[in-house]
Amino acid sequence: MSNQLWIKKPLDKLMRESSDEGNQLKRSLNATSLVALGIGAIIGAGLFSLTGIAAAEHAGPAVTISFVLAAVGCAFAGLCYAEFASMIPIAGSAYTYSYATMGEFVAWIIGWDLVLEYALGAATVAVSWSRYLLEFLNSFGIHLPVELACSPLEKVKLSDGTVIEGGLINLPAILVVGLLSLLLIRGTQGSAFMNNLLVILKLAVVVIFITLGWSHIDPANYTPYIPENTGSYEHFGWSGIATGAAVVFFAFIGFDAVSTAAQEAKNPQRDMPIGILGSLVVCTILYVLFAHVMTGLVPYTEFANDAKPAATAFAQTGYDFLQSALIVAILAGYTSVMLVMLLGQSR
Repeated sequence: MSNQLWIKKPLDKLMRESSDEGNQLKRSLNATSLVALGIGAIIGAGLFSLTGIAAAEHAGPAVTISFVLAAVGCAFAGLCYAEFASMIPIAGSAYTYSYATMGEFVAWIIGWDLVLEYALGAATVAVSWSRYLLEFLNSFGIHLPVELACSPLEKVKLSDGTVIEGGLINLPAILVVGLLSLLLIRGTQGSAFMNNLLVILKLAVVVIFITLGWSHIDPANYTPYIPENTGSYEHFGWSGIATGAAVVFFAFIGFDAVSTAAQEAKNPQRDMPIGILGSLVVCTILYVLFAHVMTGLVPYTEFANDAKPAATAFAQTGYDFLQSALIVAILAGYTSVMLVMLLGQSR
């Protein structure tokens, strides 16, 4: 019995089962769609929050170096995913790879890990999405009934001081998960198109911020670029940069979800490495530029205990519309993250 736990599934059997009638998935995704899926999963609200945390508490303006270090670490994992996804172009991601290489027991553990990652991840993001939606609607004077705005144990405090608590159900969170699930049921091609639109929207906001904010950078905010260590291992200096890399690493999580779409890639041997590594490269460039502008607009010390550091930096540009654009970008970012997480969950 114990030997059966370590039985591996041969590659030819995996490939044969995936091509059986009823198990086939339409190969409708090209390299561009896969890159967009990766960007959709990676760029979320973490960009707008973790950057300020890492800068204020660990790396200062050198948070840009932290992003590069985190990206290098992710690149090694990405190379592994790209190799397996092109070699075993089947839905299932790490579950399938572990089944083929380490056996059934390890695959069972990895499979449940992925269920938790994607299902609970999407649910958690949906709750945050709901809070930002309330913030957005509140700015236009639209107030949802308290009973429908949050769950009984949830407490939401908006930026204007409004506190929402004691509700019955977080209806916006439930609705967005339901609608995205219905979209995925209709097919991957339509879901990928929706994800592409969301990615374009949030990237537009990030690029606009970088472009408009660049001319408002105060070079004095970069002095010193690597703040002197305070005597504590993780507070500034090179140890702070390394700690900052560990913090911003979470902003990169999600690129592995691209591998779940391997069975729907038109040319997986070519497109999967492009999708996984290409999305990492694009996001790294944007992260570094965003962090550079953000710490150039405001001294990094002002981001300490700031729940919305990106909004603080946006305010320095004088472009008021960026404040609303920030919430729109976060909503789009969260929506695309949920879409890709639910896609990975079903695969």
